[in-house]
Amino acid sequence: MKSIKLFAIDIDGTITINGEGMVNLEILSKLRYLIKLGYKIVYVTGRSSVEAFILSVFGGTTKVSVGENGGVITKSPTNHILLADKEKCMKGYHLLAKEFDDIEIKQVFPRMTEVVLTRTFDIDKGNRILKDNNMDLVLVDSNYAYHINEKKINKAYGLGYVLNMLKINPSEVVAIGDSETDIPMFELCENSVSFESSKYKVKKMARYIVDGKNGEGLINALDLTIRKKTFD
Repeated sequence: MKSIKLFAIDIDGTITINGEGMVNLEILSKLRYLIKLGYKIVYVTGRSSVEAFILSVFGGTTKVSVGENGGVITKSPTNHILLADKEKCMKGYHLLAKEFDDIEIKQVFPRMTEVVLTRTFDIDKGNRILKDNNMDLVLVDSNYAYHINEKKINKAYGLGYVLNMLKINPSEVVAIGDSETDIPMFELCENSVSFESSKYKVKKMARYIVDGKNGEGLINALDLTIRKKTFD
């Protein structure tokens, strides 16, 4: 039996309501309770790591975050560890902009290692274009935007960096999320929870599935974990 020490939690669609960025306040109360019990909470998100870090400050959770789908670790307002090169992603964007008339950079918090696009074009075609031009890049869908990342970058890559820093084994982590970008995290951590409202591919890769959406699913996931205390 492995004791759980850390929760790796996605933000959009997991703790937010209706995809509008509004946090379910009951969840913050649950997370602070877990902190008091001695667990660590790390947000692992497609959003900027700065947004996630700010949420950790105002939410009263562990002061470290993984943003940009694993491309950036933020340890303080001025301490950011970059795991990828944004210039490479910009080259990919300029290539795609020649092929798609409807491609558009999404208005988001500034990014340090990726490019964020609106979900207005064929992502499969975009990935074929990147591959055919031998670009070491990939388009991923967070359900709220398309992201151009270096191929090596994913949520598991960034989370793994943090776990090494905190000296925590992936078997001691519960990963919770709702999108395909969370799947690498599920594969890394073994202990994972997703929701009935998630896509089939995501549910297939999660170890546990709980009911609920608009943040309620995360509450159910946390309650499940607190009841179990340890995972087989």
